[in-house]
Amino acid sequence: MVIEELNTVVLLRDVDEHGLERGDIGAVVHRYSGEREMYEVEFVTGEGETVAVLTLHRDEIRPMDRREILHAREIAA
Repeated sequence: MVIEELNTVVLLRDVDEHGLERGDIGAVVHRYSGEREMYEVEFVTGEGETVAVLTLHRDEIRPMDRREILHAREIAA
């Protein structure tokens, strides 16, 4: 499945330096053109505060399935 800008994606690995965990949900804010499938993904709190904007490879994210449910957790301060 192709990932486009504004798609909701799921993180496939922990990113400790930003307090992100495998399974966290983000939104694609930019899709880079070129051979490598690279994406700029924004992760936000439930109130819309940006936690991190990361450049990730296609192997580090996957599209969110329409039958998945979101889950809330507290992030480190």
